[in-house]
Amino acid sequence: MLNKEEIFEVLNDWNFWNRSLPVTISRIDYEKEIARKAKSEEILILKGVRRSGKSTLLINEIKRLTAKEYQPRDILYVNFEDPRFMGNLSLELLERIKDVFLEFVGPTKKPVIMLDEVQNIQGWEKWAFKEYSLKNAGLYITGSSSALLSREIGTALTGRYLDIEVFPLNFKEFLHFNQITIKNLSERIRHRNKLNQLFNQYMEQGGFPKLFELKEDELQRDLLKSYFDSILLRDIVARHNLGNYRALEEMATFLLANIASINSTNKLKKIFSISFDSARDYISYLEDAFLIFQLHRFSWSVKKQIANPRKFYSIDTGLSNRVSFQIGARKAQNLENIIFLELLRRQWDIYYYKTKNDLEVDFVIKKGSKITELIQVSYSIENEQTRKRELAALKTAHNELAGETQIKCTLLTMDKREEVNLDGLKIDVRNIIDWLLFPLPEFAEAGL
Repeated sequence: MLNKEEIFEVLNDWNFWNRSLPVTISRIDYEKEIARKAKSEEILILKGVRRSGKSTLLINEIKRLTAKEYQPRDILYVNFEDPRFMGNLSLELLERIKDVFLEFVGPTKKPVIMLDEVQNIQGWEKWAFKEYSLKNAGLYITGSSSALLSREIGTALTGRYLDIEVFPLNFKEFLHFNQITIKNLSERIRHRNKLNQLFNQYMEQGGFPKLFELKEDELQRDLLKSYFDSILLRDIVARHNLGNYRALEEMATFLLANIASINSTNKLKKIFSISFDSARDYISYLEDAFLIFQLHRFSWSVKKQIANPRKFYSIDTGLSNRVSFQIGARKAQNLENIIFLELLRRQWDIYYYKTKNDLEVDFVIKKGSKITELIQVSYSIENEQTRKRELAALKTAHNELAGETQIKCTLLTMDKREEVNLDGLKIDVRNIIDWLLFPLPEFAEAGL
């Protein structure tokens, strides 16, 4: 076990008690949500894929806190991926870290403790429960495993935490990192060509924030590959003590290279010549690590939803492009993946749908017990055959799902906006960039 001086040396390297906070770029929506939820004094958990920006959000929260009522010495930040902690990760270490902070730093008030990548400490939720119950500190916690909010804290911290899922940059944030802000219709029109150029870059590069520090394409590709390897090795292989790394890597690569496609556990089992249980477990591990997402096929029967094959999506198009090497042929899939991630960010209840004559609608939006919108994604509908197919899918799905009420139908493309009347059904064709930047109805009515 590390002694007090060794622990303090690690803490001093990571904290800002005697040095300035680094220059960072703000992620305004996340920071507002963090500030709002912090008022509750519940444990605040930031979860999301490795390298999505959780640590930077903590730094930005330190800036907010120290600009108000806190001094730097009132805040403890602990990075549990520091190699000096390896081999010592335990609840005892957690308690010793806090004791060293109190003794060596001496906060002036009830401190704020930020635990970064806390899933490395087995049983951490018990320690967090103790601190929360005794009101010893305000707690911020980050982790790169969705198991943080299931097996590990389902019992110990129920009703005592609020969570925020952190994704890589969406397109609006990507523009902000490129020092571009689009506030209204005139700015959108004025920067149309630049926005198209940046959107193509975003579709290829993805949204991991660190990539902005690297200007060379090759360095960006190398970094994305290191992210992929790190997620598999640290968040899955080490966590679950897996022996068959090769099969896991091959399945992860296959699913990332085939985003927006329908697969089943049985199909994956046959492709990789592994047992059904192994295929099911690998999918679960990849999902826990936020590398992939599964989308259920819509049915009014929950039993059928569970039994039907699912569509798979990636956490980031840049990561998918890096492992697949098929960027040019994947534009339609990348677009659909970007829309899927944005729908997740907006916290909508989403599914895909297959009509009785096997036409596919990309997204069914459900609110409560009602379907409110059908969304289809197509790179372009300038080709007449493509146009007919995409509109027919929406029309058929609407007829099967709407009953006596009308469901909003939206077709997202890279084309200009138009409103189509198909046998009495209004279908709103919207440009994808406009939809990403201006989701509110008033902008659609203004012509976006």
